[in-house]
Amino acid sequence: MYFRTICLTSALALTASAASADMTFNRIASFATPHNMADGEDRARVTSAEIIYATEDGNTLVYTDSPLGVIGRIDITDATSPKPLGNIDMGGEPTSVAIAGTTAFVGVNTSESYTDPSGKLVVLDALSGDVTGECDLGGQPDSVALARDGSFVVIAIENERDEDAGDGRVGQMPAGYVTILDVADGMAQCDSMVTADVTGLAEIAPEDPEPEFVDVNGLGEIVLTMQENNHIAVLSKSGEVLSHFSAGSVDLEGIDATDERAALVFDERQPGRLREPDSAQWIDDDHFAIANEGDMDGGSRGFTIFAKDGTLVYESGTDFETAVIQVGHYPDKRSDAKGAEPEGLEFASFDGTPYLFVMSERGSVVGVYDVTDPSAPVLKQMLPSGIAPEGIVAIPSRGLLATANEEDLVEDGGVRAHVMVYDYAEGAARYPTLTSKGADGPIGWGAISGMVAGDDGMIYAVNDSFYGFQPTIFTIDPSHTPARITRALRVTRAGAPAQKLDMEGITTDGQGGFWIASEGRTDRLVPHALYHVGSNGEIEDEIALPAELRAVEKRFGFEGVTMVNGTLWMAIQREWGDDPKDHVKLVSYTPETGEWGAVLYAKAAPEKGWTGLSEITAHGDYVYVVERDNQIGAEAVTKKIFRIPLAEMTPAALGGILPVVSKEEVRDLIPDLKAWGGYVVDKVEGLAITEDGTVYVSTDNDGVDDSSGETFFWSFKLDN
Repeated sequence: MYFRTICLTSALALTASAASADMTFNRIASFATPHNMADGEDRARVTSAEIIYATEDGNTLVYTDSPLGVIGRIDITDATSPKPLGNIDMGGEPTSVAIAGTTAFVGVNTSESYTDPSGKLVVLDALSGDVTGECDLGGQPDSVALARDGSFVVIAIENERDEDAGDGRVGQMPAGYVTILDVADGMAQCDSMVTADVTGLAEIAPEDPEPEFVDVNGLGEIVLTMQENNHIAVLSKSGEVLSHFSAGSVDLEGIDATDERAALVFDERQPGRLREPDSAQWIDDDHFAIANEGDMDGGSRGFTIFAKDGTLVYESGTDFETAVIQVGHYPDKRSDAKGAEPEGLEFASFDGTPYLFVMSERGSVVGVYDVTDPSAPVLKQMLPSGIAPEGIVAIPSRGLLATANEEDLVEDGGVRAHVMVYDYAEGAARYPTLTSKGADGPIGWGAISGMVAGDDGMIYAVNDSFYGFQPTIFTIDPSHTPARITRALRVTRAGAPAQKLDMEGITTDGQGGFWIASEGRTDRLVPHALYHVGSNGEIEDEIALPAELRAVEKRFGFEGVTMVNGTLWMAIQREWGDDPKDHVKLVSYTPETGEWGAVLYAKAAPEKGWTGLSEITAHGDYVYVVERDNQIGAEAVTKKIFRIPLAEMTPAALGGILPVVSKEEVRDLIPDLKAWGGYVVDKVEGLAITEDGTVYVSTDNDGVDDSSGETFFWSFKLDN
């Protein structure tokens, strides 16, 4: 082997510090929900992991799976290696779960229609799966919560609205309510049911409260959110309304509120934005937090802490969304709706420190806040999650945290729904690996594609066509932990953001500027081309493909560019019209002479999907390429770096017989990608090598669209 790592945990070299004694949360494992299907079941069906809870000993996780109509169970006795315990059919759509000991209380929606809602509370043993009882709830349940001492269970009966009826607005009958049942000997006492009437409280559709979420404090008091009504109530165990008040509104400044423009621009405002909270969590017996997801008219993109009498204690404003932006998880396609969309919350104390966990459903990330002072929460970490985190549970007794991530992209050939597990231990945070925190002004970023090492110690990277109205060259300072984006240079044509680019490769020109390789899409009028860009970002020259290449072009074109002795070399991702099977071109262009040429590269034959090249860079006596398949998670086979002797990079004329270069494997990147505890992501797309032989690798997060938003940026050292 020709390589040595900078440190033992090479994949984490830029993000971990063995000398740190800080206590942090880090992801240690993930579990794909199809693993809970029985042998012979159709695993191509859509599954989900939504609301999640743990048994008292912390060894078993239970989550609701609405598409399958089941609850799934996971053995996390060894938290680094979750094991399936199977699914239990609920006879309807499970909406929420809470557990006392090993007894699970599951809210199940059995409604035939919006106007005829029904549901039940199912009680079962979480270990054996045996159902021990059911209670008819008389309506459609949403959230379920247990008293701290296990003496009663409370269910928010939402009786949700039909968004296709009455302009999708409340009120729509029948009205929702809150149900409270005693628990004795591990069973909900159906005949003890108390129905709390919460109509007539809110200013917005008081006749139709649509209870959303409930939580119980140490005094047995219940906090209830009524999302569409933008209202909050605090109830007693007997169902008495102790206090109620509007959730209020927030004046948002410096946000991106425009969709469909393929750019991150944080200069807009939304005054008087209703909070419309989803989840709520008690922090202590006097204070609770709400996640302001929004639904009908609002969504203030953050979280708020109230005293139970309605006194406003803390408002995050745009701070949470700013943190999401800085770690590259901002979901641009949701800008006109609810932005990062905080939805789920959890509260727990670890080693005496009270933490509030705030989940961004659309950003697929979790903010960890120290709420020792509820009036001044302190953001400690941002944790990566699967796609669309819906539920979260803390297990302080074992130093664990788990998230349930509901999105399953099986129908699009994408990643499955997952449960993620984190531990709380000494050491540095391993995520994020790249951030724009500390830069002047908010720098939004994502879809990082090609990279190159500059002579100044910086790494330069480009975004791809996901941000087609904001083509950008990012300056990355890798000396920070995590690596830090310090500048965003817009690529312009005649002073305006350059259009019809899909920047997939970048290299320096030796004079302060850059060469950019753009992957074309002829069906979208995007040309395959090379662009010479000045130090100010302005395009100075555009180089179209020669006729020989245009005659055989396909969609998957340039993926990377590098300079060797005055000649540019570009990797073409997949076979074009005249290429032998499982061979792709490495194309050369010499700016001084205008000459084109190519060699052939033999790539791996795919076991599934396709394989191709996604980057090229020269260093020393070799040219290095990233070869990858388009598979995700357990299906991933090829995510590797190979090198080609520079002596073999002698181009032949296009249109004729091309020489086939040899290749040598440098590094399998799949173990590196697994080191972050999640599933193996698809797109390894960035590769840069510094003069001293430090290799930097990065992944493309697809602009947080059908993606977890995770970007991994890491390094290892070449061994001469």
